[in-house]
This record gives sequence, structure tokens and C-alpha cells, in this order.
Amino acid sequence: MNSVLDRREFLKASMATGTVLLFGGGTLDSIFAQTKPRFVELDKLTITIVTDNYYERNSPDNAVAKRFRSTLDKSIHAEHGLSYYVETISGGQASSFMFDYGVDAQSVMRNMEILGINLEKIDGFGLSHGHWDHWGALVSILKANQRKIPRNTPFYVGEGAFSERFSVRSGSEPMRIPTLSRKDIASLGVLRIVEVTNTIEVMKGGYFTGRIERVTDYETIPYSLIKRGDKLEPDQFMDEQALFFIVKAKGLVILVGCAHPGIVNTVKHVQKITGVQKVHAVVGGFHLVVSKPETVQKTVSDIKAISPDYVVPTHCTGFEPIILFQKEMPKQFILNTAGTKYVF
Repeated sequence: MNSVLDRREFLKASMATGTVLLFGGGTLDSIFAQTKPRFVELDKLTITIVTDNYYERNSPDNAVAKRFRSTLDKSIHAEHGLSYYVETISGGQASSFMFDYGVDAQSVMRNMEILGINLEKIDGFGLSHGHWDHWGALVSILKANQRKIPRNTPFYVGEGAFSERFSVRSGSEPMRIPTLSRKDIASLGVLRIVEVTNTIEVMKGGYFTGRIERVTDYETIPYSLIKRGDKLEPDQFMDEQALFFIVKAKGLVILVGCAHPGIVNTVKHVQKITGVQKVHAVVGGFHLVVSKPETVQKTVSDIKAISPDYVVPTHCTGFEPIILFQKEMPKQFILNTAGTKYVF
């Protein structure tokens, strides 16, 4: 429930019942951010991988994956980062959304140029979580496109996106990692920050999960810390968001950044809140790169049991887990490459 029409209906209903209240913009945004949406089925969904850890020019296309073929003057950049550009069509209405932003601003923006990504008509921006390899290029992208991006465009984030985080290495003190600055975003005067805790429609037919329920007993969170007030506490990534869609006659498509809450937990959560059991595709970083072998095996087994039509592990999934997905799910597995466009 995140469209202008929905807001008008809300205000109209309030006036009809004599319960109109005066809200500041942030308060009204908060109400709509926490209202459960009506799920829309899509006629078409396109996900473009702006950047990822890997690029291979000669990887084949298939029914849903169309590769970008680099040339001498147009070469795709890959990095330890992740960025998506998403387009939806439902009932003739088109919508676009940028989800995560990679690290190297110059290279990410060059990829955007090569891939034909234009932010003039973008409906929203979103961030999966507050780690630097997902937001590093964001401020530079916004500065370079200030005149193109419509003013007051929403920027959807989990409630801990701007919190200080620390990595923990065995035998050493917690090390602070780069933190996304709310001030840097707000000072540009382009985006309107919307903090999310519950499921919300962030683009036409595209939804943030809200807090992801933990149901497996093996998808544990890698030990790191987050600052809450003046205290450091274990980071449970309660703020991490996945983006999901329902494609007409196909089922769910679930797009994740790092899946710290667990990729199986994420899929099951989306199935529960939508009531849709059929999974068409699971795409994104599954954060298995530092997991124990038994955790990787259980994850692959559970995703295999869910039986998606396509599984596309990216970014932080890790080389060995990717190989295991390919071995266990050869017909569903797609090797992701930066610049690939998925059309569902």
C-alpha cells in the first residue's frame, strides 16, 4: 500500500469518518511503511546485475538469462560488491527500482552507462543492509544524477542501515567497518528516507520483506557487532531486507543482498507472508562463503527441496557452495555474471 492512490483513499476514508489527523511527512510515511500491501502479480520482471563479484563474457544465455558481451570499448566491471536494477510491468504500468550499489562508484556508473540504465524515471531506491559492499557507490551515484532523479524519491532501508557495525576476528579487538551516513544522503536533497520493519511495496509489484522470521536451526549469523545506543551487541541483521515479486503463472522471484538471516529462512518467510508456495527463482548472495560444510549441505538440500525453477547464487555465496548448487541442481542452476539481464 504505497501508491498515491492508496494515500488518497486513506485520507478520503479518514475525512468520511471524521478522523482526519495532521501528520508530518515522516509520520505519514511511517504509517504507510508499516501497512501490509495488497500483493500484485506481474506480467514481466527484469533484473539487471549492475555489478557482482564475477564476469565471464562467454557464458551462454538461456531461457531467462541474457548476458552482456563486453567489447573493446564497452567492458563490464566486476568487484567485491553487488548492485541490481529492477524493472516491473503490471497491467501496462511500468516501474523501476535500484537495489544495492556496489563499491567502486566510477566503475559502477560506467556499468550503468553501458547497460543503458537511466535514473530519470526511477520510482525508488533500496538497500538490503548496511555493509559497505552494498552501499559504497551510492552517494556518488546520487551526486552524479541529482538533476535526473525525481525529488523526494523514496529510499527504503531497514531500521539499522545507518548503525555502526564492527567485524570480529579471532584474537583481536572489534574492528569498525565503514558506516553509511544518514546526513550524507539527506544533505543531497534528492531522496526521502523510509525505514522499514514490516512488509512494504517499494515499487509496482515489488516488496521488501520486513523483518525475516528465523525458522531453521542451522542458519546462524556470523559473529559481528552492531552499536545500539552506547553499547555493542551481537548483530542479528534484523534490519536486512530482501526484495520479492509474484510473476503471473510463474510464482515467486526472491532477490537478496547477502541473506545474513539465512537464504532458506528468507524463502520460507516470503512463502508464508504471500501464501504462494511456488518459487520461480531465487537470486542473490547466500552468504555461505564462511559457513561450515554441513551448513552449506543443509542449505543446498533445503533449497533443492523447495524446488525453484532457477537458482542464481551471487556475491558472498562462496566458490565451493556455488559448485555444490551446480552439482545438486544442474537444471535449475545459473552461473551469475555482472551485466546479466534476467527476464521473467
